[in-house]
Amino acid sequence: MTTRDDPPDRPLHPPASSDRPSRSTADEPTASWSDLLTGTNGVRALTLAGGVGLHAINVYIGTTIMPSVVGDIGGLDLYAWNTTIFVVASIIGSVYAAKLLQHTGPRLAYMIAAATFTLGALGCAVAPSMPILLIGRFVQGLGGGFLFSLAYAMIRVVFPQTLWPRAIALISGMWGVATLVGPAVGGTFAELGIWRAAFWSLAPITLLFALLATLVLPRRSPEHDEQSAVPLLQLSLLVTVSLAISAGSASPELIWNVAGIAVAAVLLIALIVVERQATKRLLPEGSFHASTMLAALYGMMSLLSVTVVSTEVFVPLFLQVLHGQSPLAAGYLAVLMGIGWTVGSLGSSGATGDRSRRAMLAGPVLQLVGMAVLLVLMPRGGTGFSISLGLMCVAMVMIGLGVGVAWPHVLAGILKAARPGEQDLAGASITTVQLFVAALGAALAGMLANIGGLVEPGGIEGTAGAARWLFGVFLLGPVMCLFSARRAARG
Repeated sequence: MTTRDDPPDRPLHPPASSDRPSRSTADEPTASWSDLLTGTNGVRALTLAGGVGLHAINVYIGTTIMPSVVGDIGGLDLYAWNTTIFVVASIIGSVYAAKLLQHTGPRLAYMIAAATFTLGALGCAVAPSMPILLIGRFVQGLGGGFLFSLAYAMIRVVFPQTLWPRAIALISGMWGVATLVGPAVGGTFAELGIWRAAFWSLAPITLLFALLATLVLPRRSPEHDEQSAVPLLQLSLLVTVSLAISAGSASPELIWNVAGIAVAAVLLIALIVVERQATKRLLPEGSFHASTMLAALYGMMSLLSVTVVSTEVFVPLFLQVLHGQSPLAAGYLAVLMGIGWTVGSLGSSGATGDRSRRAMLAGPVLQLVGMAVLLVLMPRGGTGFSISLGLMCVAMVMIGLGVGVAWPHVLAGILKAARPGEQDLAGASITTVQLFVAALGAALAGMLANIGGLVEPGGIEGTAGAARWLFGVFLLGPVMCLFSARRAARG
């Protein structure tokens, strides 16, 4: 496949439209990794992946150095809000990304996103107190949400449709890279007692990225989506849902956990009702109608990712308390899910036709098996490295692999299923949904762990009960995902 270096202000490839004649997916050409990673395509792919990589690595750096931050400037009572503020800001950034792209074009949009991210990082680096640092984290989260969302929106602009699954796999694979790089960078600076340098180090890298984006991305999109206002009511409801979930899950009291989830559920229902009737939407038209392909794809995306998020939250704790692993060993064993996700995405991205449909069906099956193994073995406990621990490691890889093999095809399906004029919105919505599901999954995991006895009675008995509740309830995720996968694969 020959890559054409088109002038930046002219169409890079024919626009995807439902009005074009369709052909059987069995006849789709297979694009190789060399098609994506060489020539002009390669530089553009590096740019999009680099933006997501910056956001993802920053997430893990922030998590790793936060104990050192609190030890230096105080603010232990605001510890949990470091994540809350960052996620909420990222959601806002992801929603506004489509609007930013429409108004400024790809090149300037990436410059604004990089500048916002850098400003937030510098604010964190000089913060004298936790409240000031949280302001920096909000600005940084806003820029990170821009970068994350713009990457998916730009895939259809700078690459032909045959390369979409490969590009999506590359971008999603950056989270696997971040699970290895982020803790290492943050841990090194924390060990040296210079946590502020972790934020300073992001600034020059981000500026270099912005320079690359200005050189290789088009000044304007080759096709212009319909200009529409940001759905402020839906965005407000979505942010409030996230805040309610995070606030509820931060409390050790079960009643507040349940109250947070209840308030969030009511607001979420209101959000769905408003979104279905609105002319200004967060998601493409038809996303909340059960009979549509978009609903099946968004449902599958949410269920696949929430299984990983809910499991990652507590696996390090379970491994330390129940299986006698050190904090370092437990942390890197939990990374196996991220590695599985990355390997699955990269390996499955070239599948087309029937192979693509089989990959979508295989995803929830792999997760179901992995969750079942953890449900049986994790609560039993043990010490050192054993056959049981080895099987759990395989199970964690399978859970991540389940997301990875289906992920490129689910996300490419969303971009293809969106009606003409809503492709930018579809690209941005992928990030919005993923961030929201992350907040929801973490909160539900905390609530289930408390119900299982993590705090009361606590200890080995309580931790084992928390593991049973967590893996038992979230085992339903892959089961439900099978139904969405069947519908999506048929489509």
